[in-house]
Amino acid sequence: MGAGDADAACQPLPVLGRDVTVPLVTGGEVTYAALDYAASAPALQRVWDDVAAYAPYYGSVHRGAGYLSQLSTDLFEQSRAAVAEFLDCRDGDQVVFTRSTTDSLNLLAQALPAGCQVFVFETEHHASLLPWRDAHVTYLNAPRTPAQAVATLERALADRDPYGPALVCVTGASNVTGELWPVRELAAAAHAHGARIVLDAAQLAPHHAVSIADLDVDWVAFSGHKLYAPFGSGVLAGRADWLQEAEPYLAGGGASRQVARREDGGVDVAWHTTAARHEAGSPNVIGVYAIASACRALTEAGFDRLVEREQSLVRRVREGLAAVPAVKVLSLFGDDAPRVGVISFVVEGWNSSHFAAALSAEYGIGVRDGLFCAHPLVRTLLGSEPQEAGECGSPEGGPGERSLNAIRVSFGAGTPDEHVDRFVGAVRELVECGARWQYRTEGGRCVAVVG
Repeated sequence: MGAGDADAACQPLPVLGRDVTVPLVTGGEVTYAALDYAASAPALQRVWDDVAAYAPYYGSVHRGAGYLSQLSTDLFEQSRAAVAEFLDCRDGDQVVFTRSTTDSLNLLAQALPAGCQVFVFETEHHASLLPWRDAHVTYLNAPRTPAQAVATLERALADRDPYGPALVCVTGASNVTGELWPVRELAAAAHAHGARIVLDAAQLAPHHAVSIADLDVDWVAFSGHKLYAPFGSGVLAGRADWLQEAEPYLAGGGASRQVARREDGGVDVAWHTTAARHEAGSPNVIGVYAIASACRALTEAGFDRLVEREQSLVRRVREGLAAVPAVKVLSLFGDDAPRVGVISFVVEGWNSSHFAAALSAEYGIGVRDGLFCAHPLVRTLLGSEPQEAGECGSPEGGPGERSLNAIRVSFGAGTPDEHVDRFVGAVRELVECGARWQYRTEGGRCVAVVG
């Protein structure tokens, strides 16, 4: 690798908002450090440029004979092909466009065959924990090692009805700890017991290459807004049979192939058997094209390079937090577990909302606090029971006390080194010196007192 290549490998990908400045309550402005990628990542500049170039040619998809409609239809279907290539889909797999990961998993839940048993770890994000209400669900206890996760699943599957349909739902990377789950091994265990498996790749796909074929999963779900394409679109990709046999997720135009009135006054409908069956209504062509653009951009940048750079940021953050005795980083699998750029922690003596508010107001750093739509997991990690958090500024997690929620810092391909360094420095300064401003609870949030 030449010097120029080495320099390029160390640079973040250009994203929107990288030069935005925000005011500090202590006076002046600072470049905003966006460290909440796990919630929504900023748009890649490449994605924004591609969308802007297409926007004047926007037209209805699958609806018209005009030039712009035909162009938009081609773009929509080319985007489907790009996503299939990005995920290394198998022959016969379908790519269905949805609104988000949550939407994708609810679609799959609606398509489950009658009597399907679902197995899901309590450690899942609510998007993959909650959609299975109409199925027979077995919630699996939080494992403490990847091997324990596989063993727990195997025991549960061994006790199921061996003749009925079954589905395992598992995350690829935790949205709380960032830890990578043993997806390939879990898929092998599921298939050995006659079950299928869906991978929630919302936190995995932005950080690592995801191959449906290599992981041998049946479906993959992810969101554009975490993949640097925040335009309200998502993906469910994988086996077609359950989706083709299910009633459409939404009934309406696009999902129907033929509709006719009956003599008795009713309506007969023939539904599509392609992905269109679950894509009723005018599709979000902008969002779909943005996802395809992001897929191409990440592939061209090279996941090996992106992973190498991100891991250097992970080490800097973890080493910086480890040097502050009051900070406890949350983990299921331990310090040596491989992980993406998602780290949650608590600070002894601090209300997590207060700490996050101070990072924002005094340092221009955006993180997240709370339970991260993974309440059972965070409460397991904190050893706490469901309850309301204390008032802003009240001590939490002090000696003899348990924290009620946590702070999460997350980053990725667009994060500059300076942002993580500023974050580590701010954590150390807040712990050692305390907040320099007054805060109050307002609308359930901790905010700086102004005026």
